[in-house]
Amino acid sequence: MKSSAAFSTLALGAAALALGAAPALAGEAEGPAARPAAGEAAGEAGAQDQDGDQAQDQAQPQGQPAGAPPTRSVFDRNWATVGLGAGLVPTYAGSDDFQLFPLPLIVGRLGGVGIRPAAAGLTLDLLSPQPGVVSRDSKPTVSLGPTFRFRNDRAVDTGDDVVDAAGRLDNALEVGANAGLSFPGVLNRFDSLTLSVNARWDVLGAHDGRVIEPGVTYATPLGRGMLVQVGATAEFIDDDFADYYFSVSPAQSAASGLPVFTAEGGLNRIGTLAIGTVDLDGNALNGGFNVFGLAGYSRLLGDGADNPYTRLRGDADQFLLGLGLGYTF
Repeated sequence: MKSSAAFSTLALGAAALALGAAPALAGEAEGPAARPAAGEAAGEAGAQDQDGDQAQDQAQPQGQPAGAPPTRSVFDRNWATVGLGAGLVPTYAGSDDFQLFPLPLIVGRLGGVGIRPAAAGLTLDLLSPQPGVVSRDSKPTVSLGPTFRFRNDRAVDTGDDVVDAAGRLDNALEVGANAGLSFPGVLNRFDSLTLSVNARWDVLGAHDGRVIEPGVTYATPLGRGMLVQVGATAEFIDDDFADYYFSVSPAQSAASGLPVFTAEGGLNRIGTLAIGTVDLDGNALNGGFNVFGLAGYSRLLGDGADNPYTRLRGDADQFLLGLGLGYTF
């Protein structure tokens, strides 16, 4: 396992680009962004009108007398969670070496716009609804907004001299749009199932390609202070993307000893990610400190798995681990 100082520049790049880019999320899914669901569920549970003693007990925050007004939720209007953690991720897509990296976090809702981290980037929801009571009768909600991803595959030291001999690649910034449809109250009153898709194009002239990522996510609170989210994603790439990251040209072959290879686009990856968020005082309703952890697995497919960088020098099976501390206000 290798740790590279070069990856600390991702945290600086995230701040400079104001995109919250974090490699801890490379290739997979939307981390502690599910945090609002826990808060909303907690707030909703405290705000509902209840029938019967048992329901009334569930509605009252801990230590609050029965019949008292419900506690105001930190998630009522504008809110944010900021945090910092650390994680392990492959040094490039297809690598079997890992790097330790910083994991900055920003997620929230400001001025009616939702902010949530995406894979090594940020997604804005221009249709973000104000938190409210969820029930099985609630209608699905639509999300729509711009999405961004910073990609630095093989732009820094990979920890493999043969791969590095093929030459460094340029950083890419992918910009596009994300759309989603969320269904509340699927298995219980406060859970949700979200279907989403985003399409992005490189705007820095690195790979000059297009990436399309559909996904499905299920999130549910476990009590007042804990949220669990599981998701699955896929990644489709075009020929320009595949050629830039997976092909081995005659010149690269001569420099590295890897065989010449011409890559084509298609289904590049499927993966899954699990995230847990725990409020440290047991009540997500009032904000404060929380701990988040994530674990993910993805499998490279097609020429993403068959290219020499993966097949001869790395592994098509990719893993991700991360742990961090956040603060909600």
